[in-house]
Amino acid sequence: MSGVTDLAFRLISRRLGATHCFFEMLDSKATLYGHPKNSRLLKTLKEDSPLAAQLVGGDPSVMLDAAEKLLSLVNISFLDINSACPAKKILKKGAGASLLKNTARLGKIIKKMASKLPIPVTVKLRTGFNKRDIRECVRGAKICEANGASVVFMHGRTTRQGYSGDIDYESIKATKVALKIPVFGSGNIFNEILAKKMLDETGCDGILVARGALGNPWIFKNIESYLKNGKAGKAPALSLKKKILKVHLAYVEKYKDMREANKIGFMGKVTMWYFKGLYNAAKIRKRICKVRSYKELIDLIDTVKWSLPA
Repeated sequence: MSGVTDLAFRLISRRLGATHCFFEMLDSKATLYGHPKNSRLLKTLKEDSPLAAQLVGGDPSVMLDAAEKLLSLVNISFLDINSACPAKKILKKGAGASLLKNTARLGKIIKKMASKLPIPVTVKLRTGFNKRDIRECVRGAKICEANGASVVFMHGRTTRQGYSGDIDYESIKATKVALKIPVFGSGNIFNEILAKKMLDETGCDGILVARGALGNPWIFKNIESYLKNGKAGKAPALSLKKKILKVHLAYVEKYKDMREANKIGFMGKVTMWYFKGLYNAAKIRKRICKVRSYKELIDLIDTVKWSLPA
């Protein structure tokens, strides 16, 4: 969710039921050496809480130094080590999901950070690198536990799969059974039905919602309601969807620190999330791409026809 979970996204998610949010993924070296972009990524407010951070990197010492620097800048409830990112630029650095192939190094990173930091250290994993291997998946998770991880977040796909293909519930379940620390499931949680499926199929202690919240921030309340009473939530009225989109964009306008042209482009991307699945969405997307100001975008949102396909 790099480039997505900014302050605006977190505020709209919290408004509609998210109980705990993450900063965007932070590069350990950029954090340590004070890259200007990091100060923008760390923008937050008092009401943006509780909040966790996630670091990506492959050097144990740099990861610890970056974590200590981070804790001097922001107040977070826990720190996650990203060992699941499949982006090629991250893998080339020996970070992210590449650590699945070097669990000894991952263990050193966890041990160094968990033994020195005053907050819990968690780890985000995938079920494998190139292929599904339940035994190897469990072995890697046990290394994380043995070196001091407080929680394992498990995305139910291999690195090679990226974000496509089926979710491997069996590997997450095996990890849950094998570990004493909590295990959270991740992947394809696009609605409350799939959230319950993750919990039922794996027995995991909790879930992470990521892409399922894009243009759909009410997913959090729907999940909570469904788990309590077993009733699936109704799709939000289009009038509500329109209202929430405009609130989201108002947050972007107020809090997003970037060049105006880039900000309008970003707003366009956010707007497209909310129009997905609606009537004439493809044509509306083309119009969104031509927008050149915040006011122009709001005018477009107010004038286009909000309706579902026949």
